[in-house]
Amino acid sequence: MIPTVEWRDGQVRILDQTALPGTVQFVDCVEYEAVVEAIRTLKVRGAPAIGVTAALGIALGAGQFQGTDPAAFQSWFIQVCDRLASTRPTAVNLFWAVERMKAVFAGEAGTPIAGIQARLREAAQAILEEDVRINHELGRHGAQMIRDGDHILTHCNAGALATAGYGTALGVVRAAWEDGKYIRVFADETRPVLQGARLTAWELQQDGIPVTLITDNMAGALMKQGKVHCCVVGADRIAANGDVANKIGTYSVAVLAKAHGIPFYVAAPASTIDMRTLTGEGIPIEERHPLEVTQVHGGPTIAPEGVEVWNPAFDVTPAKYITGIMTERGVFSPKDLAKHFG
Repeated sequence: MIPTVEWRDGQVRILDQTALPGTVQFVDCVEYEAVVEAIRTLKVRGAPAIGVTAALGIALGAGQFQGTDPAAFQSWFIQVCDRLASTRPTAVNLFWAVERMKAVFAGEAGTPIAGIQARLREAAQAILEEDVRINHELGRHGAQMIRDGDHILTHCNAGALATAGYGTALGVVRAAWEDGKYIRVFADETRPVLQGARLTAWELQQDGIPVTLITDNMAGALMKQGKVHCCVVGADRIAANGDVANKIGTYSVAVLAKAHGIPFYVAAPASTIDMRTLTGEGIPIEERHPLEVTQVHGGPTIAPEGVEVWNPAFDVTPAKYITGIMTERGVFSPKDLAKHFG
């Protein structure tokens, strides 16, 4: 796969996901504000990818400082961190990455500014490489839940494009495919931004994994016909009790799966588990611009002018609908998260 985000020639290079699948183009960020804008406008999206990109953005921003005063550098660094943290409220990996970079900065007290800047670049690169490794481990554990011949329904995009590489939900799919299991994916289109249609279907085609695209309102009919054997989705934040925030529409898929007796799995790294948020009620839900709903991917308007729009980017699936949570440490029941990750 094409790298979602990387450090290249002193810049942060981001694959512009708003242009996919029609065009493969990149955003080369020379200043950290360009990284802020890329996250905010969904040029990079997916909880793990947002976290990795934020870490790289912080390293980039720290490198922009050219003074010699340690206090001024610290003030600048905090400003950079705050700007990155303000981009999107739901994905906990963003805040995890910011806090991790802050810890690196604090651990370098007394080090010359140039040394701290170099250390932050190393730390950001380590976060990127760690994400890819974790996704492979997650995929290996999750693939054990997939049987040869399974038809897997997924929602939104939790693939290589949503991470630094390999993917979470699609990492499970890839690992099962690599194990020699002949599987098929049904990809929900995922209105309103169409991450399933534009990104998941594209990724799976690139890998030669059989994929069938469906609109979101076809999932129930597909399940009723016995054509879905399990569901695997990603997550933007998992509360301590096992409630999961993920792309809007995930809750509907989970309820349908429960009604049809179909296993419903969530695939996410441990960094997505937020033990400080006790239940899904405490997860902030981002609301986005009405144009995402009244237009299809920036195309012609499909709704009456001036109509009121509600456009939450995420919903919360209660733990009771979730069969298991796939992580790099294994697959766990939602009720056991506190025991293993507390």
